Amino acid sequence: MMADMTNEVDSALDGTGAPTPAPRKNDPETLARQIVEKLTYSVGKTPAEARRYDWLEATTLVIRDRIIDQWMESSQRAKTSGEKRVCYLSMEFLIGRLLRDAINNLNLTEPIREALSRYGVDLDLVELLEPDAALGNGGLGRLAACFMESMASTDIPGFGYGIRYVHGFFRQEIADGAQVELPETWLAHGNPWEFERRELAYEIGFGGKVTTIQEPGRPARQVWRPAERVLAVAYDTPIVGWRGRRVNTLRLWSAQPLDPILLDAFNSGDHIGALVESNKAEAITRILYPADSHQAGQELRLRQEYFFSSASLQDIIRRHLHANENLSNLADKFSIQLNDTHPAVSVAELMRLLIDVHGHEWAEAWEITRNTFSYTNHTLLPEALEHWPIHLFERLLPRQMQIIYAINAGVIREAAQEKGFDDSKIAAISLIDEGNGRRVRMGQLAFVGSHAVNGVSALHTELMKETVFHHLHLLYPDRIENKTNGVTPRRWLMQANPGLTDLVTDAIGPAFLDDIEKIADLDPLADDAAFRERFAAVKRRNKEQLANLIGERMATQVDPGAIFDIQVKRIHEYKRQFLNIIEAIALYDQIRSHPERDWTPRVKIFAGKAAPSYAQAKQIIHLANDVARTINSDPAVRDLLKVVFIPNYNVSLAEIIMPAADLSEQISTAGLEASGTGNMKFAMNGALTIGTLDGANVEMLEHVGEDNIFIFGLTAEEVAQRRREAHSGRSIIAELPLLREALDAISSGVFSPEDPARYHDLVSNLYNNDWWMTCADFQAYWDTQRRLDALWQDQDEWQAKAVHNTARMGWFSSDRSIREYARDIWKAGPDA
Repeated sequence: MMADMTNEVDSALDGTGAPTPAPRKNDPETLARQIVEKLTYSVGKTPAEARRYDWLEATTLVIRDRIIDQWMESSQRAKTSGEKRVCYLSMEFLIGRLLRDAINNLNLTEPIREALSRYGVDLDLVELLEPDAALGNGGLGRLAACFMESMASTDIPGFGYGIRYVHGFFRQEIADGAQVELPETWLAHGNPWEFERRELAYEIGFGGKVTTIQEPGRPARQVWRPAERVLAVAYDTPIVGWRGRRVNTLRLWSAQPLDPILLDAFNSGDHIGALVESNKAEAITRILYPADSHQAGQELRLRQEYFFSSASLQDIIRRHLHANENLSNLADKFSIQLNDTHPAVSVAELMRLLIDVHGHEWAEAWEITRNTFSYTNHTLLPEALEHWPIHLFERLLPRQMQIIYAINAGVIREAAQEKGFDDSKIAAISLIDEGNGRRVRMGQLAFVGSHAVNGVSALHTELMKETVFHHLHLLYPDRIENKTNGVTPRRWLMQANPGLTDLVTDAIGPAFLDDIEKIADLDPLADDAAFRERFAAVKRRNKEQLANLIGERMATQVDPGAIFDIQVKRIHEYKRQFLNIIEAIALYDQIRSHPERDWTPRVKIFAGKAAPSYAQAKQIIHLANDVARTINSDPAVRDLLKVVFIPNYNVSLAEIIMPAADLSEQISTAGLEASGTGNMKFAMNGALTIGTLDGANVEMLEHVGEDNIFIFGLTAEEVAQRRREAHSGRSIIAELPLLREALDAISSGVFSPEDPARYHDLVSNLYNNDWWMTCADFQAYWDTQRRLDALWQDQDEWQAKAVHNTARMGWFSSDRSIREYARDIWKAGPDA
């Protein structure tokens, strides 16, 4: 149910009664005057009193005014045209700083820069003060942000739905080499980009019981009576497309109690108890990904997923019924994309709303549901395909559990009667895992409840068919398709690397700014010595910027003339930061043992966060910092090798790191990385890739050419075969002195003298299992790194390969991804 609903709730967005302002002037003089007006009347400061934070707020408000004009126009256009709208449901939206994004997409960078300079204010310094929105963890959330921007840029009417986390993912600090998690306070000073929609508040229920109502002459119906309710309140943020051609909406939900305080309890002296319900409600949107290693964490996680899914669906239904008589044509007007399994409960919730609230029969409701939803799978890791204990799900969402059982019965009957599935195949497709303590499989629920299921790279999509969804693919052979990920070139090239953007514009003209695939015109210039020199000069300036940041934050001096060898991403065993560290130790040993050799200077740079409950990943971070401490303080290696771990990796840090990389580490165990997007950002900025045949690396190999990417290691098929053979690392370690000596140094405490046994278990796992093929791929990885050392000595050849990478990455734009989704899955947008 929705609280306080009127027909005018979306007037600001849908254009009802909205004014049509005269076009705003964007010359520096006008902008300067308006910034001072905002400074005076919205911030309450004179230019003489204002500090940089004040200039940030005033500038943001001036840009926001221009966005609102387009926002209302875009919403009015979608409403009056009746065009199909895309709703993107995601637990994460890693949007980063928005000011520079908006200024760039509105083509106002230079006018704003000049306007601020009239008051002695540097735009670059002002932009740095904006906090990163802590709404995501890694690639999943950043992909969602890229997709939202590309939907607006490709003129597709889109709505993002997620959670307005108060603290979101944690802020990472390093203390004595170890990760420390602290709350991220990105909302501490407010958020000028968001608009609270108090009139848009939906009741979300939990617990309680389901009763059967039998009315004379009518079929029995189920009524869910929740034991507790909270309010989901909407906060809207405009997402600006390229050149402002469309502005879409990111709607985030904040959980609030129905009653902010239990007054009777407070008046009776129970001042803490009076706030219990308020605290319980607000906890839902407090933190991204609460630790689920205990029951309380699992319950909070499930509450979060249902909370934002139900609120989003209620909102979509309200918007649909505002313009349509009933929900029979919902799938013709809205397409809902489930970004991974986090919003998979939406399948059961939409069925509940259609049947219990809006009176549809089961068969019709199931057809509407399946035609409306599509599902993107992002992982082949079984533990990442969410599943919930039946007892928890049934206690928290009893009606939805009934619906899931009913969906499951229908799927199983179909499999048995139409496909002749036996018991083992039925067990594989069942939405209920009977062999693991009885759990609800959210991946299966998302699959059966969607008309299209897509992987995010060609390899990943084929592996989905063979592994996690093999039997569902046999049941529904036309449902799985591929949509390879992409990244927005506006943020990851034009904003992050203005020097390179200007160089490319000078060389081939500005057409690529509107169609990134035209950057391919740059390719012949890889053979032009003068252009390669200018290209290398841009890279050098970017490296100097990163070197300065490392010096300021880490008190470590690095040489911009060395190879900047970079691995930045979520810390996980399958991503194999451990392999990278072991190779650094082996290289360290060789440099000390053979000082007479002509070693290529190298700076190994790491960044990324480990989930708070992931002990092994946190150990890898600790090891990286211990190795850095030892190597960086050893005069024997001089400046030939440095190791740096930069804490608190986020979008803003990535925007500095990506353009500075010479070498991009994409070294996951083959068959486990769904796609990757960091690999695309690095290559777009002229980094060479060292990687396995995993995820989108396979397609990058096809596009940039095998001479311009450095592939090593086992294939996905070879990894699977070794796992079937119960592969361990013991025999490989015995045969490889470089590997054995590096592991012995780690295990014996060379890098942790204060705690010699710190990494004993980390190394023992390689001897006993080597599940991630760290040992199996070590020699190939070492040999490929030495090839890269030799290549670095020939700068003409290196820079030619770098130019080829930039020129051939246009296909990996999220604009191309979104157009494929729109054409093949959503049936929405200009080309629908």
